[in-house]
Amino acid sequence: MLHGCGRWQRFAVAVIASTALDLARWQFAVTTVYHFLFVPVTIGMAWFVAGMQTLWHVSGKERYLRMTRFFGKLFLINFALGVVTGIVQEFQFGMNWSAYSRYVGDVFGAPLAIEGLAAFFLESTFLGLWIFGWDRLRRGVHLATIWLVALGTTASAYFILAANSWMQHPVGYAKVGNHAEMTSLEQVFFQSLQITHFFHTIAAALLTAGALVLAVSAYWLLRGRDVELFRSSARGALMVTLGASLLVIVVGHFQGQILTREQPMKMAAAEALYETSQPAPLSLFAVGPWAKHPNRTNVDIVLPHGLSLLATSSWNGKVEGIDQIQARYVKEYGPGDYTPIIGTEYWTWRIMIGIGFLAFLFSGLGLWLVRGGRGLERSRRFLRWTYVFLALPFLANTAGWLFTEMGRQPWIVQGLLLTRNAVTPTNSAFAVGLTLGVFAALYGVLAGVEGWLMVRAVQHGPDEEYGVEIPEDAALPPLVY
Repeated sequence: MLHGCGRWQRFAVAVIASTALDLARWQFAVTTVYHFLFVPVTIGMAWFVAGMQTLWHVSGKERYLRMTRFFGKLFLINFALGVVTGIVQEFQFGMNWSAYSRYVGDVFGAPLAIEGLAAFFLESTFLGLWIFGWDRLRRGVHLATIWLVALGTTASAYFILAANSWMQHPVGYAKVGNHAEMTSLEQVFFQSLQITHFFHTIAAALLTAGALVLAVSAYWLLRGRDVELFRSSARGALMVTLGASLLVIVVGHFQGQILTREQPMKMAAAEALYETSQPAPLSLFAVGPWAKHPNRTNVDIVLPHGLSLLATSSWNGKVEGIDQIQARYVKEYGPGDYTPIIGTEYWTWRIMIGIGFLAFLFSGLGLWLVRGGRGLERSRRFLRWTYVFLALPFLANTAGWLFTEMGRQPWIVQGLLLTRNAVTPTNSAFAVGLTLGVFAALYGVLAGVEGWLMVRAVQHGPDEEYGVEIPEDAALPPLVY
């Protein structure tokens, strides 16, 4: 017990000794990771629901209508929680990162403003029309509203990712006095890193939503209710997850090549490559000293030529190492440690890659089990494993953001602004720590609410049948929950 008390005392001392910068970074990390649990589900489910409603519109089969309204409720729950948790993100730029906002606001603010004024209002407006237009809009017009919602959520992702990609690789700007000004909107919105970031994120969103639809479908297939409906939704989810996981793998490969050119330190850390190598081996498993910035690895099992092939598409391609990049950055930017936490980068990179390949194999297995018209409900062991599979995309998404954001450190804007120079200078550790505690408690409550609403909606199941024929002008109740 005394030993436990000592551990808690050391923790309390560490918290008290934390600076406003440390706590501001923790606050942004906690709120961002939590917020991004809902974002991919919202984006992916919007496209799923639009596809389901299209099937009903084309075929007239009632099961697709019931499927649309059932999974539409899950989409709405996640959309609401995503909006609530996302509002905090922008507030933090003014509260904790005012120096950053003043320095790059002329560039960073443009994509965020477009996202808020155009994309978010687009999706919100048409989402309202979709929810309350079931008994007021013609069927074709109502279908168009959910497709516009899906396009709006995707556009929102594009503009936000443009802002983040600029932080990773600033282009299209000029340094004027003590701040950056945009000189080319085209470069900011269409640089190569942004394009790969976008397609990688959308593919991950479809994979996440597909895993959710598959797990929910498996829940009801195991219980033998609405078998025809959930057999169709499970088959569709498997097809989407197979295609999305393949896209994640392919785009991730090209994204890695771009990062090797534009953020070489991040990719060198991801491979624990300390010395520049030509050819460069691919690290399969490495263990280093237990330190924030180890300068070597104790164990490193490698595949010869592997990294050269992946990073440069050349058998003997040259890949720069951590030590050489560090020395170059010191000459370019001045004294300092420009190395991220290597262990974090190394393992988050592998978690992403591993889950991508696992998702491809798992969904491929599922489609093989339903070959020739066989029902997936016969493979009860596979259906139970879908509950475990559901957690993997969320883990991969979190690992991906940790890799992306922590790999950029100590920069908040790569090569332009250090994180320690971006924090609000007048903030106290107490004030930031207090808001961090409040946000953590609030998000804990929201997590409970989200879980309760989702479980309740899933256990309730689809609405009762409306009848075999659904007329064009049939009055259906608004989709509220």
